[in-house]
Amino acid sequence: LFLPSLLFSLLSCAARAAEIVGGREAQPHSRPYMASLQLRGTQGSHFCGGTLIHQRFVLTAAHCLQDIPHQLVNVVLGAHDLQTPEPTQQQFLVAQVFRNNYNPENNLNDILLIQLDHPANLSADVTTAQLPQQDQPLLHGTPCLAMGWGRLGSRAPASSTLKELNVTVVTFLCRPHNKAFKYPLPYSDLSPLFHSHIGDSGGPLICNNTLQGVDSFVIRECATGQYPDFFARVALYVDWIHSVLRGTGGEGSH
Repeated sequence: LFLPSLLFSLLSCAARAAEIVGGREAQPHSRPYMASLQLRGTQGSHFCGGTLIHQRFVLTAAHCLQDIPHQLVNVVLGAHDLQTPEPTQQQFLVAQVFRNNYNPENNLNDILLIQLDHPANLSADVTTAQLPQQDQPLLHGTPCLAMGWGRLGSRAPASSTLKELNVTVVTFLCRPHNKAFKYPLPYSDLSPLFHSHIGDSGGPLICNNTLQGVDSFVIRECATGQYPDFFARVALYVDWIHSVLRGTGGEGSH
């Protein structure tokens, strides 16, 4: 399937609560759909996030595997601290990947389905995120949550523990078919933020307990306050996701 319009949601840096500057550490294992993409055989090699949407499938950004063969990737579920072995962690190889006409030159369709080599063992620490309905709108003022293990700033080290940050849907700075998001932080406190282009790419944007976005790309540096960050709108790909599940025998199972 090809979606011709610009299918990205804008993430704008602005607003209010100073206590979450740089994001806050998530309560361990409170985001059980969160996935870490890592290089096989290399400890601490997290490079992108992802979201478990089915027992056999993780949704991430297509650019995450643009230059990395999927045979070199491990998917880790049930993690909170990536530097600490945790009994909740489950590791997988990548059986195959599914793209939707990704166009890296124009940052179009930056979405990717990863099929795991075996089903995840679902539990309180590892479970799937809810998908939206196809073309479900996302209204101005909707509170959302972004998360990841990315760096805490453009020149800061990566976080070993999962961080999360409240954001709010806004409708300015949007192109047709887009939605915008803003960080609840004052502009003066933007420099320590964690951002999508340094380890948070591919991670989820959760709004009303539903997966509405996939962390995609930024323009120039993180946290400048001058340009928005972009999320792929999951609601525009739900029919495609279900078609992949049907084609692999995953439709109707968890």
